[in-house]
Amino acid sequence: MRKTLLIIDDEKDMGVMLREYFDLMGYNVMLAGNGLTGIEKAGKQPDLILLDINMPDIDGIEVCRRIRDVVTCPILFLTARIEDRDKLEGFAAGGDDYIVKPFSVDELGARVAAHLRREDRNGQSPHSLLLDDHFMIDYTAKQVSYGGKVISLTPKEYEIIELLSTHPGQVFSWDKIIELIWDMASDAEQTTLREQISRLRSKLSSAGCKPYIQTVWGVGYKWVK
Repeated sequence: MRKTLLIIDDEKDMGVMLREYFDLMGYNVMLAGNGLTGIEKAGKQPDLILLDINMPDIDGIEVCRRIRDVVTCPILFLTARIEDRDKLEGFAAGGDDYIVKPFSVDELGARVAAHLRREDRNGQSPHSLLLDDHFMIDYTAKQVSYGGKVISLTPKEYEIIELLSTHPGQVFSWDKIIELIWDMASDAEQTTLREQISRLRSKLSSAGCKPYIQTVWGVGYKWVK
């Protein structure tokens, strides 16, 4: 089945070029020339979203915040910004990856394919449910809940939980988690991962969960059995 991409970019030439490229690669492509149109088209549930950050009406970070509760697909930012604070803000808003301009369309195509492959692998996971007191991880629905109430997580936060919880007691280094979660070489760094873990722990704690994610000082993290 052909995957559907949504490209949200106010630069018309860039949008048309990307649409033509991904058309040739066999994707269905939706194009939005501004943030408001992008928010509307996100409701059609694309398989992946390419989202420019620097747009005049609503910037990409705000668009991501508004659609993240509506879509669960990967959101890849297209940006010329490379400051750590911009990366952290984007990941906190629910973004999954950064592609820094100028970029090779073939590299972008490889990133898109890698994220979609990961989504397919997650969908084929043999695991269904993990129950622990009131805490539940539904690997099929990619949902985490406590006491029957769903905990709202970004895709990256869920992937961290899935990776660690399916390997209880195993210590994962920072670099290994970044390699497995962010897949191909990206701008993700240890500071980005620590920010993700911090927000994830805060959400789990607020819901009443035990501290399942344990820091192994100087190494990384593990899921407490």
